[in-house]
Amino acid sequence: MPKVIASGLHSPRQLAFSPSGALYVAEAGTTGTTACRPNPVDPTTQACVGLTGSVARIGEKGSVKRVVTGLSSAGGTADALGPSDLVFTGEHTFALTMGLGGSPDYRASYGPEGANLGKLLKVELKRHGNARVTTIADLARFEAKKNPDGTDIDSDPTGLARSGKGFVYTDSGGNSINAVRNRHVSNIAALPPVATTVNSPAGPPAGFLADAVPTDIVKGPDGAWYVSQLVGFPFEKGSAAIWRIKPGHAPQMWATGLTNVTSLAFDKKGHLYAVEIAADGLASGSPLGALVRVRPHSTSPTVVTGGLFLPYGVVLRGDYAYVTTHTTDSGGQVVRIHL
Repeated sequence: MPKVIASGLHSPRQLAFSPSGALYVAEAGTTGTTACRPNPVDPTTQACVGLTGSVARIGEKGSVKRVVTGLSSAGGTADALGPSDLVFTGEHTFALTMGLGGSPDYRASYGPEGANLGKLLKVELKRHGNARVTTIADLARFEAKKNPDGTDIDSDPTGLARSGKGFVYTDSGGNSINAVRNRHVSNIAALPPVATTVNSPAGPPAGFLADAVPTDIVKGPDGAWYVSQLVGFPFEKGSAAIWRIKPGHAPQMWATGLTNVTSLAFDKKGHLYAVEIAADGLASGSPLGALVRVRPHSTSPTVVTGGLFLPYGVVLRGDYAYVTTHTTDSGGQVVRIHL
């Protein structure tokens, strides 16, 4: 059974352990009250911006200490975009992706409070006082200039991993996997759209081309990159895949039959675990997702723990998986699952 080890998080997304073993969580925030307009995801609601994005450190007894605050958070209260994934580069320094869900012009429309969106940030934690936050690269600007998938200009940086002295990341809006080195951004691959196979209750007929929406990236034991995908509207059940990518080669499907995958992690034995944010699909009305195990070339995953309420990120340590849940509200949690 999952054990709740922390609660009260604000739209928690990915998590990471520091080199000394402290657990940190990126919180997309609670948006704000500035620059409000009809939400592009749901026009019946408002999309606003605020400085409510943060990064929290989880104490041994479940305490939540926000070590970075005042980061951009935009969108609706149920679909906030802001801090998404973090990767430590030292005991007190890490890189952080910031979601956006649009173009640089869309970001500019939010004004100064949206300035961090769509960027890769460097965070230096301080013993006393606020953390120092600087920009490594403007990822949304790269999408606007290069547009790797050739469709609309839409950047939403999400998953992040170290690559030598640089980084690789997934752009969920741009349907691309990109690299950052010495502040220079380059494209590794773009994922193709996914044709739906059945008529959707949400509207689109079979054959509708849904965006690939890559969400997370991890390095496998073979040195290749492994990328998860959500697959966009209408979020068809079983339409997601895990992709294997070697730079210079076309992406290859490594496993199929998954649903709305948001996070990946390999254990020390080379087993791959994934989070399905909604096991029946985000349009099904069910908020229940799962932690699953994925075998090479499989066509369906093995459920490790189901019934998780809108889970998102996963990180492994020892015999346990740590998973964020309630990822779209201010009652966010981290649960621990014995593997």
